[in-house]
Amino acid sequence: MTSDATSVGGGLGRRRWLVLGVVGLAQLMVVLDLTIMNIALPSAQRALHFTTVDRQWVVTAYALAFGSLLLLGGRLADLLGRRVTFLIGLVGFAGVSAIGGASVNFAMLVTARACQGAFAALLVPWALSVLVTTFTEPKERAKAFGVFGAIAVAGGAVGLLLGGALTEYLSWRWTLYVNLIFAAVAFIGGALLLQRQPIGRQALNGLALAHGYDTAFWWTAGIFAVGAVISGALLRNGPLRPASTPSPAAGVERATA
Repeated sequence: MTSDATSVGGGLGRRRWLVLGVVGLAQLMVVLDLTIMNIALPSAQRALHFTTVDRQWVVTAYALAFGSLLLLGGRLADLLGRRVTFLIGLVGFAGVSAIGGASVNFAMLVTARACQGAFAALLVPWALSVLVTTFTEPKERAKAFGVFGAIAVAGGAVGLLLGGALTEYLSWRWTLYVNLIFAAVAFIGGALLLQRQPIGRQALNGLALAHGYDTAFWWTAGIFAVGAVISGALLRNGPLRPASTPSPAAGVERATA
């Protein structure tokens, strides 16, 4: 009996750390996408013929959608269940990454990047909630969050290095296509390791307290809608530019005339 209990406990322990591997892979994919396009921007600009001023939107579109929808993503994970939310987030992230890699113009690329950020906002609250519910022992939970934090910190640097290598040896489009590999591995791991969670308000969510309140949900949706309208207006009309001022050379020319 003791040996059976020990073997079962060992199996559950291995399963927990495999789940951590899946969580870490998904987190790495999300974090490195904040920076992976930075090195590829000049190549993308030449290929799609957009201006230097427009470059910022390729990065900003991802960060804006990601930050705006985090609370909403956590609420959806609470309502739909962690396993379903994770798989939907991975499929969506991979799909829009493929669309972004196949972009034929600037608008298509920026839209794909914004959609990437939206699906990333589904994955991060899921990851936190899975860590909280999977690692119940304080010592193991501390180790798990340490690994998670290390991946979050290192992901930005990994994104820059990976983006440079892919742009140099393949194409700037592979900075987006590479997400298909990460997503495929994480999807298989998630489908095999994660258990289906009953849908309901009682589902524990890693982003906490505010997710249980309908008011927070609707406030977040409203704020994102306003932000989307403002962002769309800026994209349509171009970024704000300061009023033109006469150059010193022009003043010298007028004085000599």
